[in-house]
Amino acid sequence: MSRPLTGSPASTGTTRTTGIKGNTGNTGTAGSTTGAGNARRTAADRPAAPHVLDHPALTALTGPHARFAERHGRILRYPADVTPWVALPEEPDARDWAVLAALAGPGGEVPLLGFDGRVPDDWEVIWDAEGVQLVDDGVATAPDPEAVRLGPADVPEILDLVALTRPGPFLPRTIELGTYLGIRRNGVLVAMAGERLHPPGWTEISAVCTHPDARGEGLAGRLVRAVAHGIRERGETPFLHAAAGNVNAVRLYESMGFALRRGTRFMTARVPAAAGRGETVGAVRRME
Repeated sequence: MSRPLTGSPASTGTTRTTGIKGNTGNTGTAGSTTGAGNARRTAADRPAAPHVLDHPALTALTGPHARFAERHGRILRYPADVTPWVALPEEPDARDWAVLAALAGPGGEVPLLGFDGRVPDDWEVIWDAEGVQLVDDGVATAPDPEAVRLGPADVPEILDLVALTRPGPFLPRTIELGTYLGIRRNGVLVAMAGERLHPPGWTEISAVCTHPDARGEGLAGRLVRAVAHGIRERGETPFLHAAAGNVNAVRLYESMGFALRRGTRFMTARVPAAAGRGETVGAVRRME
């Protein structure tokens, strides 16, 4: 569903401090006919095992975020008021799409993070963009003395800031996914960043945003470092996603010590308005 980019650790075989190891290649001597050489070549030719970051929603929902997981047949998703991300099988079939249509409802919009396949012909792709996945490769993390931890009471103000800056989905219970930090000026929330997907050993930094009146002060960078510091303190590794076209954001993250790992895809698809809801809801109930 996601794919290596040229020059990324995954595509070059570079071993990062994050523990992402590339294929070191065939260690046998060229033309060797020894059993050991053949064994080495066979091992090198095998497809690499999937990394937990290749399908982060799936590995989060079957790992540290299992308490949020709602399973419907082969579909896993977060509660609708937590985050819209769903985890599809590697190759979803017609029944999987029918279940997903029932969950979203006729005309419903379904975000598909990292999905690189084809949606059914009667679904409408309303957004399709290239993205990048970046991982900690030596970020200078540090707590921030001005940052405060945000909680449920702050959600209305968070939603206002998100509506203004549009960093990505943030719903009434997104705050439950992890630690969210903010900076206030004169009592007003002007910048924030926090934790979203949580695959084993990794935590995604998300919802990075700054009020237009407070930009240019480096607040977003400070908060990213502070959130990353907390992630590192519990023995995990920070990672994040960004739109490939958001060149300024990608350059900022790379300058902070994040390294490009993979390209990915951000897609939102709309369920047909005439989807047979009764039939597909019945399918969901039978599978639960």
